[in-house]
Amino acid sequence: MAKGGNVIGSCAFLIGVVLAVVLALIGAVSGNWVVVLVVIGLIVGLLNIIDREVEPFLMAGAVLIIASALGQGVMMQVPMLDSVLTALLAIFVPAVIIVAIKHVFVLAKS
Repeated sequence: MAKGGNVIGSCAFLIGVVLAVVLALIGAVSGNWVVVLVVIGLIVGLLNIIDREVEPFLMAGAVLIIASALGQGVMMQVPMLDSVLTALLAIFVPAVIIVAIKHVFVLAKS
């Protein structure tokens, strides 16, 4: 089980993913809900990713973001899938940015 802040980060990640999928399925990925997903992404980036997970998380996050951006036209053919990816990106983009910034500071210290 995760310790301290990681429990909050782990819960935020799980809640965020479930919320993103549910919001996408009911067509409510807009406005305040996007802000909620972004805040959850920030919490995940700050609290959930430990040192040994940084590089795999950044790689997986970058692939998700790039694939979603490049597949935008294809995903439009399946609106439900497009909505789910959009909602997940609202979590992953801020999380990846926070983890990358934290990692840059770690690299700068060493």
